Amino acid sequence: MDRIASRRPLPSEIASPYQQGLIDRVRGDCVIEQMEAQLFTICELASSVCVEQVDKLHSPYTWTIRQVFEHCADAERVFGYRIMRFAAGDSTELVGWDENVYADSRFGLGPFGQLVNELGVLRQANVHLLRRLVPQAWDRLGVADGKRTSVRAIAWLATGHLDHHLSIVAKRCGLALPAM
Repeated sequence: MDRIASRRPLPSEIASPYQQGLIDRVRGDCVIEQMEAQLFTICELASSVCVEQVDKLHSPYTWTIRQVFEHCADAERVFGYRIMRFAAGDSTELVGWDENVYADSRFGLGPFGQLVNELGVLRQANVHLLRRLVPQAWDRLGVADGKRTSVRAIAWLATGHLDHHLSIVAKRCGLALPAM
């Protein structure tokens, strides 16, 4: 893995201040190292959540913890798809996705442990995808939801996005996230 390729994205690679805020949450200089560290965090956090908390709404939030994990799995799929398309040089503009529609549909019901495993497997798949990219593929740009961004920025965004949601779950349950 070329650590230079996985470096922090330049401001010109990032589509919005919101995305920059998510990226700024990520520590370190190599996104793949942080993505792998989050695999441990997913397991530690999920194993600390009480069964009674999984489907409970914690005001002021509008999603249950199960829905947050479902959202994270859905987002991991979307990020991986965008990384694959943009890394390949596919210039077809991708439409956005409405995460609230997915969360509200509750199509992903099932054992919480299965959902946690699915999120971990999706993250592992994205790490494997990023590890096989040639360095110049990290620089490739694409358009998703009307915004131009790089493969590198998407990887960092996926990492910051997951950190954001896992932090919220930890706060709701009175838990501390393992240090990354």
